[in-house]
Amino acid sequence: MGEDRRDFLRKAGLAALVAAGGATIFRFEDVAEAMSGEAPKKIRRAMVVDLTKCVEKDECTACIQACHRAHNVPSVADPRHEVKWIWEEPFPNVFPNEEAPHVAEALTSRPALVFCNHCDNPPCARVCPTEATWKRADGIVMMDWHRCIGCRYCMAACPYGSRSFNWEDPRPSIKELNRDFPTRTKGVVEKCTFCDELVDKGQQPACVAACKDKAMTFGDLNDPDSEVRKLLRGRFAIRRRPGLGTGPEIYYLV
Repeated sequence: MGEDRRDFLRKAGLAALVAAGGATIFRFEDVAEAMSGEAPKKIRRAMVVDLTKCVEKDECTACIQACHRAHNVPSVADPRHEVKWIWEEPFPNVFPNEEAPHVAEALTSRPALVFCNHCDNPPCARVCPTEATWKRADGIVMMDWHRCIGCRYCMAACPYGSRSFNWEDPRPSIKELNRDFPTRTKGVVEKCTFCDELVDKGQQPACVAACKDKAMTFGDLNDPDSEVRKLLRGRFAIRRRPGLGTGPEIYYLV
């Protein structure tokens, strides 16, 4: 079979997938790249959190508020039903296997920001029976709330406690409704998605944009000239329970 014929059949097959509803499986951008025959640049989104800057601003929750406001995260009164995308945890809870004997007590005695780690090997995606959670080509671990059936397998599989379940209708508990972002319903799981809706427009995640002290940096880990790579080259960083093999892509500068 000649190369021209192979190329024709490849493009015809991709076009048929889109026509048959394949857009629910493939992004149109991915299809366009495949049809062009050009190898897309491999991108790996990651976040770097500078804990030394966080402790300088005691009681600052600008990133949490910006994230929750942008994504209609409800403020549920019952702590047992709390929904959160970004929150704070005591350092020993965030890094239980990190003895950190030489890390300043100003850091280890203070809470650290936590959210979804957007793992390279996400266990949540492996156990989801409906593929409501999956990993994009750029590493962002996504959620499709329409596909979620509330089985909570992903919550059991996540070793970081990064997912929340809507035990009740969250919409009455939303303080400031953002009409540009969908609300969820009772019985579904939700979590941080690295603000994929903003990233796809070339913008920064809401938490990063809200941090005036630049304690959070978001970028392409595969780009040696990116800000995240520059920070990791110049500072010592730790990750949450890397020994589990999940490949967390949130780095904490200490």
